[in-house]
Amino acid sequence: MQYTGLLKRVIPFVLTFAAGLLLASLFVSITPNFRGWQTDYRGGRKCHEKRKLAIENQDLRERLRATELEVRGLRQSFPDNDAEFVIPNAVPPVEFDAYHPPKPPRKPKGPDSPR
Repeated sequence: MQYTGLLKRVIPFVLTFAAGLLLASLFVSITPNFRGWQTDYRGGRKCHEKRKLAIENQDLRERLRATELEVRGLRQSFPDNDAEFVIPNAVPPVEFDAYHPPKPPRKPKGPDSPR
């Protein structure tokens, strides 16, 4: 009779936990997948993917270095690096004083405002 309070708390917990596992098993597999776990961590696919990513990173670094050298060479080939490139007659000059848009209309006076 001393454990009735404990049983009143443990039994509902166990039943609720079992119901939750049953409900979760309908949507997600609860059983562990040891075969997939072993191939992933024993150097299967993950090692191959890491090696492939390392090679791809090295290729990207080499391409970046090549483009940086190309850009540096192009910058040195132009005598005026800081000068602005001006193409004559490429864009016609814009006159800002020629056109002014009309002013927006006044805010209408409401029925409550004094006139």
